[in-house]
Amino acid sequence: MKIKGILVGCGYFSQFHMEAWQRMPEVELVALCDADLTKAAAFAERWRFTGAIFSDLEKALARVNSDFVDIATPPASHLELVRLASTHGRAIICQKPLAPTLKEAEQLVTLAHEQGVRLMVHENFRFQPWHRAIRQLLDEKVVGDRLYSIYWRMRMGDGWQPDAYKSRQPYFRTYPRLLIYETGVHLIDVVRFLSGSEVVSVAADLTRRNPEIAGEDSGLVVLTTENGSRATLDMSRYNESRYPNPRYTFADSLLLDLNGGSIELTGDGAIRVRPLGQPAYQHHYEHHDRNFAGDCVYFCQRHFVDCLLHDQPFETSGKEYLQNLDVQEKIYKVAGW
Repeated sequence: MKIKGILVGCGYFSQFHMEAWQRMPEVELVALCDADLTKAAAFAERWRFTGAIFSDLEKALARVNSDFVDIATPPASHLELVRLASTHGRAIICQKPLAPTLKEAEQLVTLAHEQGVRLMVHENFRFQPWHRAIRQLLDEKVVGDRLYSIYWRMRMGDGWQPDAYKSRQPYFRTYPRLLIYETGVHLIDVVRFLSGSEVVSVAADLTRRNPEIAGEDSGLVVLTTENGSRATLDMSRYNESRYPNPRYTFADSLLLDLNGGSIELTGDGAIRVRPLGQPAYQHHYEHHDRNFAGDCVYFCQRHFVDCLLHDQPFETSGKEYLQNLDVQEKIYKVAGW
């Protein structure tokens, strides 16, 4: 028996959702929903989707039998869509940014909770295969049992052009907050995932390098965790990466220092381990340039399905994800943005 879903939103990133759902034998998408029916029809044709198409979620929920709703629309629409799905008792997987403000995100999470509906945030970065592999190395204590620091150098290079973001996600240009709100929140979540600890203090400096956009596109953030480790997030969407596909690992370099050595991830997905006093060696693990960023959309949605089928907790439940948004808000407050 398959679990049935409704995909809401047929924009740029929805293609990665659809491709991943179509690889899961336990899942059947029964409806697409987009305010622009022409866009929805073109999306359905591209993916050879033969189910129902709707212009609003309420009609879809009333007319088709479904178990979950996948929300892949801009953040301003999420609260209302979660309200509709929750009222109809459907499980929800919702893209980030979860909501335009922390207050609205809290309302959204509370709403789902009060309706007894399971809510997972589509936070796919922690499901990238290199982050899972690094977490395993940390668990196995291959270079020690104490994490000192994380240094993440991210260079996207998609934000320096006068027409930056127009071709893929044009609404980025008008976001009053961009870098941390849209991308940095992923890094916050990965820091919490790798460190296994909550953030207790924040320092930050944010800036806008491209005068054609509204929000910040570069910044330096330092996070200190409960276990004493520090993460330095050196981020820029303006300047370019050393790697041909900066969206593969989103890291020119991700370096973890521990009491027994270091672990480094580079933009091509390579992981190198260097025990203190010994030569570095490459850690071999499986990763493929498929779908998006090492197939992390598939792995994220796979987690959602497995947790539904086996009644297990989501790693990125709505309540859990509010921790990331709290850190995000502290960053903006400290930076005066």
